Amino acid sequence: MIDCLVVGGGPAGATAAIYLARFRRSVLVLDEGKSRCSWIPTTRNHPGYPDGIHGSDLLDRMRTQARRYGARIEPGSVRSVMALDGGGFIATLADGRRIQASTLLLATGVIDDQPKVPDLFDAVQRGLIRVCPICDGYEVIDRRIGVIGHGAQAVGEALFMRTYTPHVTLLTLGEPMDLATEMQAALDRAGVSVEEEPAAGVTIADGRITHVVLRSGRDRAFDTLYSALGTLARSSLAAEIGATMDECGRLIVDGHQRASVPGVFAAGDVVSTLNQISVAMGEAAKAATAIHNDLRRQEGMTAETLVRAHIA
Repeated sequence: MIDCLVVGGGPAGATAAIYLARFRRSVLVLDEGKSRCSWIPTTRNHPGYPDGIHGSDLLDRMRTQARRYGARIEPGSVRSVMALDGGGFIATLADGRRIQASTLLLATGVIDDQPKVPDLFDAVQRGLIRVCPICDGYEVIDRRIGVIGHGAQAVGEALFMRTYTPHVTLLTLGEPMDLATEMQAALDRAGVSVEEEPAAGVTIADGRITHVVLRSGRDRAFDTLYSALGTLARSSLAAEIGATMDECGRLIVDGHQRASVPGVFAAGDVVSTLNQISVAMGEAAKAATAIHNDLRRQEGMTAETLVRAHIA
């Protein structure tokens, strides 16, 4: 039995591995290779990198650091998890292997609902389509911005972008906008235009998005598009073992990242929290420390029991 099985190899999972390995705990990280961090062309709001760093480079550095202290990081996915009566868990992997662990840390993240755009990954890498205005809104100051989405989340993101530029258009791509009166009034006050016509296509040229072609043949030119179509929490394993989640499927945890199921912890975007690398790393540090301390208490109780039994 290993001390901790970490599911997910993004910033949260890698940070937890570093901490647990340095606590001299046996830890295995299973990584499907689907971290949102790997899509980031350059992050410039992550502390310590004033010139920015590519998401994949950051992940590589963190994984190298974890391995240096003895953490195992392997490609793989978990098919199912079962809690054991006496404590601990058995995880069945997609390749049929079974892993037994005292504790389980879920760092599975979320999946972005991406717009239907050809060569999406390339467009994201070139900064033509973005998903996080908190991360990189500063880089689009005074640019022409199109926010793709509909409903309250898209309205909130469009209004947030007004921090950086007065040129903001909300593109619903033909989806109906059923907005409360106060939401529409907020868009009007901020000068955010709304384009409800379906899009027929997107033309990318000269290193930037030049036109969103509408069904009628009209086109709108933008420097950058932001996707505000929402995310889907990767919380199926949490549901399988009965962990409490919010209405969006994200785990609810305590101040030490403990989930409602004993021995289960969670960190990063899969938790009901702010989707930021620094937040995920902080949560993972708290979770790893709590895991270590919980195991210490269990080991201490076991040792005390053995001593008492020997004396008796």
